[in-house]
Amino acid sequence: MVTSILHRATGIALSVGTLIVVWGLVSLAAGEDAFHQFKICMGSPLGMILMIGWTWSLFYHLCNGIRHLVQDAGAGYAIAQFVRSSWLTVIGSLVLTLIVWGYVLSAGGAA
Repeated sequence: MVTSILHRATGIALSVGTLIVVWGLVSLAAGEDAFHQFKICMGSPLGMILMIGWTWSLFYHLCNGIRHLVQDAGAGYAIAQFVRSSWLTVIGSLVLTLIVWGYVLSAGGAA
């Protein structure tokens, strides 16, 4: 039940977070000053929390979607497999988020 609720919640978060990505693209097209303002907003603590949350939502939704595809093929319905795949979805999404943000921060992308 928790994974189903999280899947729906992350879908909503992705929709809202996509507006931030569109804002970034529009400000990039609007010129250097507009994009600089966007970078300041996204570089703030609140902006970083929003972007890291959006990244986790993306990876959770992706991993859980793959999990659902496997289940649609008829596999993974035993209780032990279902619980294991649920935990793998959560852990996998956290690991992927850490990898992406580790790279972004080490490359100086959030400054």
